[in-house]
Amino acid sequence: MASKSDTRVRSAALARDTNETSIVLAINIDGGEFPSDTDSRLVKSLNGENGHATQASKSQTIAINSGIGFLDHMLHALAKHAGWSLALNCKGDLHIDDHHTAEDVCLALGSAFKDALGAPTGLARFGSAYAPLDEALSRAVVDLSNRPYAVVELGLKREKIGDLSCEMIPHCMQSFAQNARVTLHVDCIRGENDHHRAESAFKALALAIRAATTRVAGREGEVPSTKGTLTT
Repeated sequence: MASKSDTRVRSAALARDTNETSIVLAINIDGGEFPSDTDSRLVKSLNGENGHATQASKSQTIAINSGIGFLDHMLHALAKHAGWSLALNCKGDLHIDDHHTAEDVCLALGSAFKDALGAPTGLARFGSAYAPLDEALSRAVVDLSNRPYAVVELGLKREKIGDLSCEMIPHCMQSFAQNARVTLHVDCIRGENDHHRAESAFKALALAIRAATTRVAGREGEVPSTKGTLTT
């Protein structure tokens, strides 16, 4: 018989306010509906208002507005190909630069992902994937290890893509890994266009996360670790 942790709805809502950013988000790792405690400030984005990256289907709802268009585009790709429903609004100090907003959005996303995932029992734990985008090809490997670590090598050459600094793109992945408490390795193997390199990397990461968080039939309630725990 499956344990409650293996059958529960894997969703979470979060509000994070600092002097630098104000963030509200909701996530459902398996797609579908958002939790009942989703912040009321997300209502407009869920209705398709003020969302820079919005998409709705029978299995997913995505509405993202970080204030940075290219970051919205990357998180849209991440959510879409990971199979998540994701709603996110951020008001940040973009009059300074993009650093606080991009970093805090991905820290908040990592925290919400961790909360939604819960105890990692009955899961594959590891996931790996390749994703191409035209001439670009990226690889991602993920471990739901409770040991936050990130190695990200994208080889980006431009200073910025849209309004997102290229130095922030790997930092976003590192920030997500930090608060999600996962290990991830993401490499862009080849590619000439930095937009393509970055997008293929986020798509590869999405597919690897989707594989790692997959529930494994017959392993309900089992901890996929020789330690016997992935929570301490």
